[in-house]
Amino acid sequence: MGTVLARAFHNGGHDVTVLSRKPADAPWRVVQWDGETLGDWIAEIDGADVVINLAGQSVNCRYTKENRRILIDSRIRSTRVVGQAIAQAKRSPRVWLQASTATIYAHRYDAPNDEATGIIGGSEPGAPDTWRFSIDIVTKWEREVNEAPTPLTRKVLMRSAIVMSPDPGGPFDTLLRLVRFGLGGRSGDGKQYISWIHDQDFMRAALWLIQHEELDGPVNLAAPNPLPNSQFMQKLREAWGISFGLPATQWMLELGAFLLRSETELILKSRRVVPSRLLESGFTFQLPTWIEAARDLCTRWREK
Repeated sequence: MGTVLARAFHNGGHDVTVLSRKPADAPWRVVQWDGETLGDWIAEIDGADVVINLAGQSVNCRYTKENRRILIDSRIRSTRVVGQAIAQAKRSPRVWLQASTATIYAHRYDAPNDEATGIIGGSEPGAPDTWRFSIDIVTKWEREVNEAPTPLTRKVLMRSAIVMSPDPGGPFDTLLRLVRFGLGGRSGDGKQYISWIHDQDFMRAALWLIQHEELDGPVNLAAPNPLPNSQFMQKLREAWGISFGLPATQWMLELGAFLLRSETELILKSRRVVPSRLLESGFTFQLPTWIEAARDLCTRWREK
C-alpha cells in the first residue's frame, strides 16, 4: 500500500517523504524512524500538507503470543507517536489518513457492511479466537487515532479491503500463483465474500479523501462489488485463461496455513464490505467489478 501511494504521488509531481524503519534507495525522500518514539523525523510532519500512516506488522503470520504483541504494538505505538508529532507541529497537516482495515466488520453473508449500518465483528457465535483478536487490534488502532489531540487536523480512518496490485509478493501475486499452478479453485465452501480494491482505485480514493474536506472518520476503501470466493477465483481463472482450478477444503487450508506460518482467517472470513461514503460523496471507480480489475492486473503482471 505504501509503495502504491508513494509511487503515485511522486509520479504526480508531489513532494513525498517516506518514514521507514529500514531506509532504502527510492525515487522519493526516505527518512528513518523507529515507529515508537519522537525524533528528528517529526520535522517532516511539521508543515506537511498530508500525513498518511500505514505502519504495522503484516498480519500474514501465526497468531502466537509474541506475534500478537508485535501486531498490536506496531500499530498502536506508531499511531500514537504520529498523533504526538502532529500535535506538536507549529503548522499542522490539513489531513491525517490513517490505515485501518475492513476486517473490523463481522463475518456475514446476509448483507454488506457499510460505514453506517455495518456490524462490528468479534461477537459472532462460534467465531474463532483469531477472528476476535483481529477485531480487537482494529478497535484499539482506531481508538488511538480518535483520542489523538489534533484538533487542527482532519482525521480519516481508511478501512481498506485487500489492495490488489501486480507487485511481487502481494495478495494478487499470491492468488495468481495458485491459478497458474492449477490450484485456483474455491477455498472451503467458497461462500465467504471477498472484498477487494484495485490499486489504481485505492490511489484515487486516497487522493479523493485528501481533497474532500467533508469526509472524516471511518471510510471504506473497497470496490462496490464484493463477491463469494468461488466466483472470485472463477473470474480470476477466466482473466488468466485457465478453466480449471483444484478446490481446497478447510482441513487442507488449515494444514497449508500451519506450514506457511499464517492463519486461515485471511481466507475463510467472509468480508462483505461496500464503500457507501465514497460513493455518496461522488467518487467513481474506474474498475468496479472483479473481472475487469483481474484482466487489468493479469495484463500488468505479464508485462513486469
